[in-house]
Amino acid sequence: MKNTITASVKFAILLSLSLILLAQVLYLPIVLSGLLFLTIAALYLHFRQTELHPFSKLWIGLGVVAALASIYLSYQTLIGIEAGVAILTTFLFAKALEIKNRRDVIIIFNFALFVAASSFLFSQSFGMAVIVLACLVSSLMGLYRLQTSGFHHQEKMTAGLRQDLKHVTKFIGLALPFFILLFLFFPRLPPLWHIPIPENKAVTGMSDRMSPGDIAELSQSSALAFRILGDMSKLPPRSEMYWRAMVLDHYDGQTWTSSPRNQQNFRPENQEDLIQQSKFAYQYLPANPQSSWVMGLDQSIPNNSQYALKVDGSIMPNRAVQSNQPIALRWLGKSSLSGHTNNSQIVFKNTRDYPAKFDLRSQQLAQQLFEQSGRDPERYIQHLIDWYQQQQFAYTLQPGLLGQNRIDEFLFQSKQGFCEHYASSFALLMRYVGIPARIVVGYQGGELAPDGQSWEVRQLDAHAWTEVKVKEQWVRIDPTAIIAPQRIDSGMQNYMQADQNVWGAQRSSMSYQQYALLKKMRIWSDYASYQWQSKVVGYNTESQQSWLTKFGIRSTYSRVMVLFVGIAFLVAGYFFYIFYRKWKNTSEIDRFMAHFSKGLQPNWRKQEAETVSMWMHRLAYQIDTNEAHTFEKVAYLHQKIKYAPQHNLQDIDELKQMLKTCASVLKNKRKFLSK
Repeated sequence: MKNTITASVKFAILLSLSLILLAQVLYLPIVLSGLLFLTIAALYLHFRQTELHPFSKLWIGLGVVAALASIYLSYQTLIGIEAGVAILTTFLFAKALEIKNRRDVIIIFNFALFVAASSFLFSQSFGMAVIVLACLVSSLMGLYRLQTSGFHHQEKMTAGLRQDLKHVTKFIGLALPFFILLFLFFPRLPPLWHIPIPENKAVTGMSDRMSPGDIAELSQSSALAFRILGDMSKLPPRSEMYWRAMVLDHYDGQTWTSSPRNQQNFRPENQEDLIQQSKFAYQYLPANPQSSWVMGLDQSIPNNSQYALKVDGSIMPNRAVQSNQPIALRWLGKSSLSGHTNNSQIVFKNTRDYPAKFDLRSQQLAQQLFEQSGRDPERYIQHLIDWYQQQQFAYTLQPGLLGQNRIDEFLFQSKQGFCEHYASSFALLMRYVGIPARIVVGYQGGELAPDGQSWEVRQLDAHAWTEVKVKEQWVRIDPTAIIAPQRIDSGMQNYMQADQNVWGAQRSSMSYQQYALLKKMRIWSDYASYQWQSKVVGYNTESQQSWLTKFGIRSTYSRVMVLFVGIAFLVAGYFFYIFYRKWKNTSEIDRFMAHFSKGLQPNWRKQEAETVSMWMHRLAYQIDTNEAHTFEKVAYLHQKIKYAPQHNLQDIDELKQMLKTCASVLKNKRKFLSK
């Protein structure tokens, strides 16, 4: 193509597209990500040519069809948030392959800005904001270079990029105070719509099913699961920090799942009284806004009508939406709620069911201990706890594989496992003798955040425990506390540091080192993300009102007035800064000349294109008196002071005196002409 594109513009195009792919790669279909990566590689090779020609329309069309097919196969639709953003990204990359002129390049950069902003529909995290900001800077650099390349050339691309970055950063810096002012004081409007969570896309780290090894695998991740906000002094002891997700009550011999009846709404008869008697009001902030479950302290109820308490004690939203806002909850204490939920007539048969054809040895053990306990459920539970303590079980993240009779192999052969192994075996040993039992999955423990103002619970704190129905009450029994009490008392993070054998004998050292390094990185990364989410993304009407009230700004009228006054001060400040820079960059001699010119009548003032020498000669010619040499002397002194290697203060004083003389001569001339 005849219209050449500079190397800096080509680099900006490739960088903008690469940043968009980086922002969306975790959310796009794998095939589509591969096609977009190949597009960037093809553009790179294409841009290395001296003269560019657009790609074949046939190949571009085939690529678009393949991309759309991958989108449809992945999402089963071409309509919706994820599919829509993926289609926009596809069209952007396709447009980049058919660049023919400067107009196409301008479209590419403006389109890239829109697609980059749409990435916030996937995630509003701090990392995403950094990538989108980098794409903004890259696109603006490309647009700036495109406009200046016609009259300003750089021999080296690196020098040009540094210069462009400097100018673009300056532009953004000038606009930043207006953004901050509008962000702080502009009235926050409620959302006009909610962003629904696509089906089967809600994630928490937890699944709605559990097989041996699932939670052990999850517990090797130091990723943040959720954060608790509130008065940290009112948190219960760490040993009582059981963060409940859901109940699993059906077992098929391999996997525990939850009965649909567990998800029926439940409302205590005296809920208002329970709220008044609550021991701790706190807020739950998920690390992933698409969470399906609210992991509250065991015996908690929601303080928000958008969330409902279920019959199994779990808390779920009434409507699946993405939420970056903390969820208000109230903890009722150890037994405040259980007495009300258990009195409801919801007793499920499947809390006693078990596959009778598996684990015959375990069934025999249960019957034997039950008979020794006089068929008393409470004595049987204590005998079973004593039996666990006597068997020298090991708590480990690497329990090994189990066969078809999983409970038998675990209890009598391997004797090593993670929390789900102990909870599963204990629940089944209850069911073998007709005592209702179920598994509860969630998290246990956590750590205080670096700022000491919130509580962090990570994926490695994932946990499973057992609930047994005794005297018409569901009672929590955690077999892990029997085998590894330090895990419950000090938390999983501290337990891993104190006992590295939990990683397994073969990979304990290396695994622990990786965990320790990731933990430090995750803690500060999550803290930065939390500050971003709470101070920026979570800055809503309530937080704005709370912040402004501290400064006595309570009404919308006051906020608008402060906003306008702030903008006026900013504009005035910018003008003052411009005049100050202009004054600072003007030499003393030029200020003298400007002051002299300003005092003259318009036709005698210095013109924009005139030099001082030409100006003085014009005035001398118009005066036509014996004082004309004075103007010539001014021109000489100005050249000497401004351009000569050396000059003295006497020359400046003489110039000042000459300018006064010239002003007097011109004043007399004006009086003469006015007669």
